[in-house]
Amino acid sequence: MSTEKKVALITGANKGLGLETARQLGKEGIIVLIGARDAGRGNKAVDELKNQGMDAQYVHLDLEAPATFIEAYKLIESRYGKLDILVNNAGINGEKSEWGENTVARTTQVDLRKTFDTNFFNLIELTQILLPLIEKAHAGRIVNLSSILGSLELHASPGSPIYNMKGFAYDASKTALNQFTVHLAYALKDTNVKVNSAHPGWVKTDLGTDAAPMEVKDGAKTSVWLATLPADGPTGGYFHMQDRLPW
Repeated sequence: MSTEKKVALITGANKGLGLETARQLGKEGIIVLIGARDAGRGNKAVDELKNQGMDAQYVHLDLEAPATFIEAYKLIESRYGKLDILVNNAGINGEKSEWGENTVARTTQVDLRKTFDTNFFNLIELTQILLPLIEKAHAGRIVNLSSILGSLELHASPGSPIYNMKGFAYDASKTALNQFTVHLAYALKDTNVKVNSAHPGWVKTDLGTDAAPMEVKDGAKTSVWLATLPADGPTGGYFHMQDRLPW
């Protein structure tokens, strides 16, 4: 089966930024696939979007269980024949620390591997598996949810807004993810697929906490913009809203 409508898969989409990203894409008439590991929560999100008039479907997808990636591929291929948009939204902070604490001297291998498995290694595996479906789309778009905390330049610059924030495992995973964005964009530079990193901002989510200044609806705007870029839009970039961030 194939469809003329755009199809978007958002990982970690049963709540927070992922759900809001799906909502905003759904409002544009895009079929939104809610990637979530918990079927109950995923289908609850689907029902919420359907009640708002959107075309939404649940896809069982667990970033900590790569076996689910192939099943997701098979489902999308059989139902839609392509994937126009992949928003790699799911992510974790595997360290327990106080906000702004420099954790590099005590970060454990367990913390590092857990964080990197979800935020980097498994994300790349999922993207590689789904890439043939994205290349079948007329204008494929891949959005990697990074963070300003992945910026090496800002981390190394005294006086920058993140200079005193050094949660090592999470920050390093996002820096590595930015490198993946650059390399994948280059690999696809002669195709219709665009790949970009998005910093949503400090948003009121489970990860961002209630101390964050931004609402979820605003935090989703960068991902939605990058997911719907026109043919002359950027690729291989690192953005917040429509402003480039330093690598």
